[in-house]
Amino acid sequence: MTDYKNLKLIATSNPHIRSSETTRSIMLDVIIAMLPALVWAIIWFGVKALTLTAVSVIGCMFWEWLYRKLMKKPQSVGDLSAVVTGMLLAFVCPVTTPYWMIIIGGFFSIIVVKQLFGGIGKNFVNPALAGRAFLLGSYAGVMTTWIDATQNKAPLMGSTADIVTAATPLAYMKTGNMAGLTETYSVMDMFLGKTGGSLGEISAAMLILGGLYLIWRKVINWQTPVAYIATVAVLSFLFPKAGSSMEWMLYSVFGGGLMLGAFFMATDYATSPVTKKGQLIFGIGCGLFTVLIRYFGSYNEGVCYSIMVMNLCVALIDKYTKPTRFGVVKSDKKEAAAK
Repeated sequence: MTDYKNLKLIATSNPHIRSSETTRSIMLDVIIAMLPALVWAIIWFGVKALTLTAVSVIGCMFWEWLYRKLMKKPQSVGDLSAVVTGMLLAFVCPVTTPYWMIIIGGFFSIIVVKQLFGGIGKNFVNPALAGRAFLLGSYAGVMTTWIDATQNKAPLMGSTADIVTAATPLAYMKTGNMAGLTETYSVMDMFLGKTGGSLGEISAAMLILGGLYLIWRKVINWQTPVAYIATVAVLSFLFPKAGSSMEWMLYSVFGGGLMLGAFFMATDYATSPVTKKGQLIFGIGCGLFTVLIRYFGSYNEGVCYSIMVMNLCVALIDKYTKPTRFGVVKSDKKEAAAK
């Protein structure tokens, strides 16, 4: 006789949609999409790019395992979301970041931003970006020092005092020094990734390749990244601070973490809108804030904070862009939205 009391039955409301996709398979696709940028970082910056990413991933996985263990919750390390967070956290940090510092950043990303709010799918901002913001506020000197990879590679261990540093393209643009920028970096250098910057953000070509893979695999939609990049491109073209409009626009689009943010950060399921219209609004908002911060803020880059600001607006965007349910008249929809 069947013991129905001990059966673990899961009852959910209809409709039921069957899919072979799981959280693990989606995260695996994101990891695959990030590999081209990682390979280029290793080629350009040295093996330290690989070891720093590995330490970040291991640290994030450890913090998630430890928290779930202490709180006596089911383990979620196997869904690979901590691996993605670890890779993205490393990608938005300089290659000279000390290993202990990236571990601290992983603690903030996983424990404070993700797990304390309930785990995967319940965080209200992107964990990797929040970790970067925390590290930037705590260790600004380290987080704003960029290696000149044409002169030296990042050492695996030891002091970085003898490393030759260089200004990033956005640092030149912040001062309006387009002559110095064009002399140091060409547009092709920016596209390929032969510049200074954070570990995984420098090669627009590799990031676009990974982004197209995610769109092809239907892991992400095109609305957010296209709206984000297009907004930055249009505003930069219309309001150049120096040089020609086209030149300023190209350097703005290929510089900094725009491509990384557009394809891998702004498309995070938990912190982005679910509707197509909402995703367009979200991308436009990210682009607008990015340009405003780059133009009027004291910080050269605006991608990190623009995405986090828009993360806080997701619930509001979803509320006003959700489609009308079948059989609901407009007056009923307005009354429901007002509640």
